[in-house]
Amino acid sequence: MLLTVNPHNPQPRLISKVVQLLRDGGVIAYPTDTFYGIGCDIMNKKAIERVYQLKNRDKNEPFSFICSDLKHISEYAKVSNFAYRNMKRVLPGPFTLILPGSKMVPKIMLTKRKTAGIRVPDNNIVLAIARELGHPVLSTSASDPCGTIFSDPSLLHDHFATLLDAVIDGGAVPNVASSVVSLIDDVPEIIRYGAGDVSVFE
Repeated sequence: MLLTVNPHNPQPRLISKVVQLLRDGGVIAYPTDTFYGIGCDIMNKKAIERVYQLKNRDKNEPFSFICSDLKHISEYAKVSNFAYRNMKRVLPGPFTLILPGSKMVPKIMLTKRKTAGIRVPDNNIVLAIARELGHPVLSTSASDPCGTIFSDPSLLHDHFATLLDAVIDGGAVPNVASSVVSLIDDVPEIIRYGAGDVSVFE
């Protein structure tokens, strides 16, 4: 199913349709402020396993996830005052922030060090989905196991076919990876330089 959603004012009816799919254990592709992403409800273990299969990824490499806002992050991560101040400066934006996960995060979504990669992308569609779902949405780039990244939603739809329950066409996206910054122990560490100005952390 290919759904065209307005990137500026996402239609509530279509957002509700997508959220229902996620609640039923569906896997979707959606736009972000970096790449198109593939994801599911992080509270649904079967759906997470489907994403691991689809990406041909090792279970020891957890996926990051998308929260709807800073308040939502504080339910799923331990956020120090330092981390909060920094996040407030850059979110929503093209950053993946590494933080200690809270007890709310399923084990499959945490690293061995109990950390999680968390995003609040500057994209109205996926934020509306996470807000209505009430849980974070798993986030991984819409690429195949060979590493081909699909930036065109209709090509994405054709390529993954029945492996995805819905592809949301939210228009063009920048097609640049997010910057990854660890804020563990209040020591900013830039793990990957990507979109977004990381100088605020340096």
